[in-house]
Amino acid sequence: MSGQSLLVPGKLSPTRQVPASIPRPEYVGKPGPAPYTGPEVQDADTVERMRVASRIAAQAMEEAAKAVAPGVTTDELDRIAHEFMVGHGAYPSDLGYRGFPKSLCTSLNEVICHGIPDSTVLRDGDIVNLDVTAYIHGVHGDCNATYFVGDVDEESRLLVERTRESLARAIKAVRPGRQINVIGRVIESYAKRFGYGVVRDFTGHGINTSFHSGLIIPHYDDPRATMVMRPGMTFTIEPMLTLGTHEYDMWEDGWTVVTKDRKRTAQFEHTLVVTADGAEILTLP
Repeated sequence: MSGQSLLVPGKLSPTRQVPASIPRPEYVGKPGPAPYTGPEVQDADTVERMRVASRIAAQAMEEAAKAVAPGVTTDELDRIAHEFMVGHGAYPSDLGYRGFPKSLCTSLNEVICHGIPDSTVLRDGDIVNLDVTAYIHGVHGDCNATYFVGDVDEESRLLVERTRESLARAIKAVRPGRQINVIGRVIESYAKRFGYGVVRDFTGHGINTSFHSGLIIPHYDDPRATMVMRPGMTFTIEPMLTLGTHEYDMWEDGWTVVTKDRKRTAQFEHTLVVTADGAEILTLP
């Protein structure tokens, strides 16, 4: 594995502004979101609106990813994604969610998820995950992917490629009539072939008019995940695989989650809708 030094928190830039003309999710300015009480199966209109939100999120992530290079700060990636979403009439769902201060998550190397963009400079050999969610027309679309920064060592490269593959396999396992736990079973069985850890405490989730509906999509074989998938259900799958343990520590910021052994981790995510014979990926650019 790369001999990069471990990450430390950087300096935050001022909060980026969103024009008043762009509608906010209900949780902005509050300690947390209102509990979701609606259905997990969405009607055709909601799914169509989610296609728009998801496409904007995917395009914003793609734009930010173009800037990934040694010497670029994670705050600059936040600026690019923020301006893209706002420029397309969408609100960055992360901004103000339970007090999160930025418009996307940037998780480097040993950071499992929820890294806060700041003055941290990308270094040659890093891997960085960009997690982007857009809110428009009353719904959210959520995606993430892990990118190489310059020349990345083979162990890290394989981890990233295999994490992407684990998501692809999980999506293929989605079928109406199957229980949710088939998703985690597919991911965990694939990851175990390479001795990777599978993060258990951070999961995929239901998404619609709510950023996190309460539906949980585990990435390991959880016997409790017995809900049956039905056409019209919308949720994310977002496996987080590690080179070592699945256990974690959290920074004092209350957000940044790092592997307990500080080994590297990768993640990929799509927002999906269950169809009559499988799944449609909504977060395609």
